[in-house]
Amino acid sequence: MSTAMNFGSKSFKPRPPDKGAFPLDHFGECSAFKERFMDCLRHSGYESGACRQRAMAYLECRMERQVGARPRPGGGGGVQLMANEPLEKLGFKDLIDEKSEAKPEK
Repeated sequence: MSTAMNFGSKSFKPRPPDKGAFPLDHFGECSAFKERFMDCLRHSGYESGACRQRAMAYLECRMERQVGARPRPGGGGGVQLMANEPLEKLGFKDLIDEKSEAKPEK
């Protein structure tokens, strides 16, 4: 009987996940990048390694864009489609090194 009395005393407060989830791109701001990536996957037999440049471009697009220009409750502007992370941490260090090697030195 004491168990039934405890049900109302605890309240559940949902919180967003720490990593791995980000807002959906409802306005299609990065849909062109996503489509290029998906086309690449289809043409490569879903071999993701062949499409890493396009994956990196898609993630860069998401990190650059903000959802909604309206201020959020608690201050600040819109929410990013994806939190800014160094591309090295996302597994693209080798592609970044290739880009820097391809640039001619002045």
